Amino acid sequence: MADIKGVSIPGGRPGSGAHRVVALCGPYLSGKTSLLESLLYATGAIGRRGSTRAGTTIGDTAPEARKRSMSTELNVASVDYMGDQWTFLDCPGSNEFQHDSFAALSVCDAAVVVCEPLPERAVTLAPLLKFLEDRRIPHVIFINKIDSAQVRVRDMLAALQTVSNRKLVLRQVPIRRTAANGAEETVGYVDLVSERAYRYKSSGASDLIEMPAEVLPRESEARREMLEVLSEFDDTLLEQLIEDVAPEKSLIYRDLQEEFGSDLIAPVLLGAGDRENGVRRLLKALRHDTPFVGSTARRREMLGADGTIAECFKVVHQAHAGKLSLCRVWSGTLEEGQTLGGQRVGALFHVLGQRLEKVAEARAGEIVALAKADGINAGQTLSSAGTAATPDHPPPEAPVSQLAVAARNRNDEVKLSSALHKIVEEDPSLSYEARAETRELLLRGQGEVHLKVAVDKLSGRYNVAVDTAPPRVAYRETIQVGTQQHARYKRQTGGHGQFADIKVEIKPLPRGAGFRFVDRVVGGVVPRNFIPAVEDGIVDCLKQGPLGSPVVDLEVTLFDGQYHAVDSSEMSFKMAARIAMTEGLAKCRPVLLEPILRVTVAAPSEATPRIQRLISGRRGQLLGFDARAGWQGWDEVSALIPASEIGDMIVEIRSVTQGVGTYRQEFDHLQELTGRAADRVVEEARQRAAG
Repeated sequence: MADIKGVSIPGGRPGSGAHRVVALCGPYLSGKTSLLESLLYATGAIGRRGSTRAGTTIGDTAPEARKRSMSTELNVASVDYMGDQWTFLDCPGSNEFQHDSFAALSVCDAAVVVCEPLPERAVTLAPLLKFLEDRRIPHVIFINKIDSAQVRVRDMLAALQTVSNRKLVLRQVPIRRTAANGAEETVGYVDLVSERAYRYKSSGASDLIEMPAEVLPRESEARREMLEVLSEFDDTLLEQLIEDVAPEKSLIYRDLQEEFGSDLIAPVLLGAGDRENGVRRLLKALRHDTPFVGSTARRREMLGADGTIAECFKVVHQAHAGKLSLCRVWSGTLEEGQTLGGQRVGALFHVLGQRLEKVAEARAGEIVALAKADGINAGQTLSSAGTAATPDHPPPEAPVSQLAVAARNRNDEVKLSSALHKIVEEDPSLSYEARAETRELLLRGQGEVHLKVAVDKLSGRYNVAVDTAPPRVAYRETIQVGTQQHARYKRQTGGHGQFADIKVEIKPLPRGAGFRFVDRVVGGVVPRNFIPAVEDGIVDCLKQGPLGSPVVDLEVTLFDGQYHAVDSSEMSFKMAARIAMTEGLAKCRPVLLEPILRVTVAAPSEATPRIQRLISGRRGQLLGFDARAGWQGWDEVSALIPASEIGDMIVEIRSVTQGVGTYRQEFDHLQELTGRAADRVVEEARQRAAG
């Protein structure tokens, strides 16, 4: 047992029954779900491999995932393998669902970064590798689909090294042959430590074969390169290389394990997940090299008093099970009925896709779902002492896309609010807000697909059909000249009538000054108790000016008026104020104002010129660009862009950056909008008012 400041945390060794967690991550279409299927089959967890095309896999069973043939949420599978317990976390590949991936990576012992053998796509790994490296999470790179690779592995390795700050260590070299159609194909591999050659089979473990003579030169070169990298961390190995002494294999295996566990190197393995090629070799490497929960807890600084410590990293809602809080147990034993974080723990479940297996307890290292723990949410550390926020839990990403949503049936509005709360609880990178200025309910997220999946969940899981539309821009209007306006409101309907007479001066203020009301009434021509009603009437009228938008940056001064001792009232003075403003604002040369946002786009440096052209094409004003802090080979481009141009900008940004670019925004100022663009906005406002 390891001990960290009073917390007893189990260590472990292969075959000891200890539980380890491995995350499968990588870009969209890299083949993670197929790899998970082969891992589950190879460990005996399932008797038949499913197919992503046929929709029969353990992962991606949600209707939203099946509909799009892509991962839209985290998939969890716990298995037993050779005396050890494992939980595999299959992370979504799209950057739009990145929060799920980062939350899963935070609690794993090691990660398998899956990629295709395409050097030009190496940049798509940059955000993922940056996250892993910043948190010192051990990770292996698995070059998938190696059976159909058309490039040399050394070229792929060179491309990957440009986006990795860890030394890449190739563990295998491919055995290739020329097929009948003249194309080269990978039919096996040579293990660079054991120096054994294997031939892939269409299913099952690879066959041990004699080392092909044509592979020997490349094998010798690659093995030397591997040893040279390892010798940077081991003086004994360095001396042996200098003296041309063949190192013991046990020394090499030990170095690989230690340097991998310390996140000093990133081993690179080859395979084809959909054909089981290289899958058992990957399992073997994980089994021997993946750190145990004690090491991970030390890295995460999961400290506290003796007892059970667990961390919630994900919440899901299931129709039959209700709210499930996915937790990793860092120390102690979690049992049904135990009090943790002030909450009584209900039923505990192991997870395999959508299947739940009830268990009585969960030991350190395990991932378990807690049922109906309403007060336990993602990002919380739980112990018998209470609940605390986990400092390094990934915060939600800033939204880059939004939709206006409305319940199709008005009777569903309360149900919609409840469903949105659950969806955001599952995925904090979604958010929603009722925006009073445009009277819209805005759903915000990480992209078009992200928002469409959320809308599908509303209808499919919660039976709330919604209508969606692009959000309206929160335009404003102001005045360019001042005026004086006289208004009288008089009604006689029998009994007491209504009477109010006022004179106001309207004048513009500098941009950003807002609204100011000034009382200059003398002599009691407007009684003091009616003056607040005048201001209320003015404010009401400013909610929608002559151009259809709220009016800002003006001063209104009440300087004269009349009243009637019997017929005057607060309501009559309020109505007089509305008349004065309606007639007066039209004389003040109203002009439309559009919101301008300060936007910072983050992208690989080679995409910077395209980003600048994109911004210019959206009426943007470029402010400059600089290197992105902490990101090698990335830039940040700053600009001022009208809010009306920002709606689908993330689609273009991702298009020119292979999906990895992003941006953040904040309101900067209001700017006059004239010409046809202004005419179009005014006409749309009139149509809405008429409709």
